[in-house]
Amino acid sequence: MAGDVASDRRVEPDLDGRGVRVAVVAGRFNDGITFRLLDGVTRGLEALGAPAPVVEWVPGAFEIPLAAKAFAEAGGVDAVIGVGCVIRGATTHYEAVAGECAAGILRAGLATGVPIVFGVLTTETLDQALERSEGPGGHNVGEEGARTAVEMVRLLARIGA
Repeated sequence: MAGDVASDRRVEPDLDGRGVRVAVVAGRFNDGITFRLLDGVTRGLEALGAPAPVVEWVPGAFEIPLAAKAFAEAGGVDAVIGVGCVIRGATTHYEAVAGECAAGILRAGLATGVPIVFGVLTTETLDQALERSEGPGGHNVGEEGARTAVEMVRLLARIGA
């Protein structure tokens, strides 16, 4: 059995977004999907009481980690969310871009100590990307990214990091 296992116990995260400053680095490639994810981030942050994010655009998913690291090092934000979309094609380009984007975001977060959230869709088809970037009431990875960013900022503050 894969995935989450249900429990009768719940661990509730601290999702108080008041005062949490977030930057979003958005990939222009497949921007029809990226705009949907960005809308999700904005909705998610607003629902948590966080201010609107600062948004900067980069050419594609491959460039997200560097810009995210620069935001984190500049010190003006508490968290960064990378959003974009890589859809598998007929070449190995997908593996290189998706894998390096994920690894780069991980490395940037570890190097800076600032939460950098992976909100980049890596899908087989456009239909899957559309399903994971639905509007209000649907599954939107951008909204999940907003919750993850706030939760991690609050966690690191509790730890004293």
